[in-house]
Amino acid sequence: MRKDGIDMNDLEKDIQEVARCAKKAARSLVSLSTELKNQALYAMADTLDVERAFIQKENNKDLEHGKEKGLSAAMLDRLQLSDSVIDSMMSGLREVAALPDPVGEVENMVKRPNGLLVGRMRIPLGVIGMIYESRPNVTVDAAALCLKAGNAIVLRGGSEAIHSNMALAAVLQKSLKSLGITPDAVQVISVTDREAVTIMLAQEEYIDLIIPRGGEGLIRFVSEVSRIPVLKHYKGVCHIFVDGDADLEKATPIILNSKVQRPGVCNALEGVLIHKDIAEQYLPLLTAELQKSGVKLLGCQESVRIVPEITAAMASDWGTEFLDLRLCVRVVEDMDDAFTYIDEYGSQHTENIITENYSNAQRFIAEVDASAVMVNVSTRFNDGGQLGLGAEIGISTTKLHAYGPMGLKELTTKKFIVYGQGQVRS
Repeated sequence: MRKDGIDMNDLEKDIQEVARCAKKAARSLVSLSTELKNQALYAMADTLDVERAFIQKENNKDLEHGKEKGLSAAMLDRLQLSDSVIDSMMSGLREVAALPDPVGEVENMVKRPNGLLVGRMRIPLGVIGMIYESRPNVTVDAAALCLKAGNAIVLRGGSEAIHSNMALAAVLQKSLKSLGITPDAVQVISVTDREAVTIMLAQEEYIDLIIPRGGEGLIRFVSEVSRIPVLKHYKGVCHIFVDGDADLEKATPIILNSKVQRPGVCNALEGVLIHKDIAEQYLPLLTAELQKSGVKLLGCQESVRIVPEITAAMASDWGTEFLDLRLCVRVVEDMDDAFTYIDEYGSQHTENIITENYSNAQRFIAEVDASAVMVNVSTRFNDGGQLGLGAEIGISTTKLHAYGPMGLKELTTKKFIVYGQGQVRS
């Protein structure tokens, strides 16, 4: 059977072989020492530096193709492997190497009345399937975390980053081979046809967990089609609530950083809620600062009344992940009104309050449901590296089995271990 010039039988066999080899690799990773895994991570960082020119040459192919396709500036920014991005990937590899190895860690060992010793040991999940769009640095972050946590990984990036992802995978595999570790521990599916994703999602015999990262359409497709458990990195509709007791001098740089620093990433700000008691005073000042950075504001009726330069928002704007220099603004009656808005339009990614009122801050933390709830800080800090995980494989917006940035411990599970001296059950 052929589809668009692709032999589907051959494609299915190829992807099944990738998954089968990953399963075999995962079994071998379980017995790797922490020292050898760390050596591999340091070797990966060094090889990225040595192969920088090759990586950027392949990345330029993707950038040129992206420009031809009309990708936005924000999307091209996510795609680019600049020197600073490569340096950041190298730093992330070394940070992961420096982190404690969770594999084999035993917790809660207790002695039962019958003399049994019962505990729980951290073990790898097995084979992780990663489906993602645009950002090729995810290839390295995911591979690093999976290796340290003893998992094999099968990566399927978007067609817009295929040259970059293949180049990065080749560099990582070169490092693994140099230390006698199977390169099948890190594999990239080279076929960009969407049918490859469908086939990958049917490999429940070999792949233990699927983690999708990308737009809402991708997440929904994966969740509906997959035969394998899915841990969703859903869209990032992040909000800041400026409380009536906020320090407004503190609020403006926080909002600017959250929205403007990198508008094309999932922890960028997409909505600002302003308490009605300070809206007349603060909204004109905030608008002026945001407009200096090229941000287009889309506001509620009250916002437009206060600042006529704000464009009236359409119903479809609320709860949208713009990934661009656009921002929704709404004036709210009080904290309960802010909670109602967040419940309706948030995506359980990042929610933030700016306030000097301790009780309001504590109530916000307690009652808002998101993977990260923050007080007086940029939303951009909901990131594995910034929160001390070294790197992240994604930010889970579902609660099973992880919530928030997924680092090493989130890529493991726990099994019961039992020591006895001949006990039998009566």
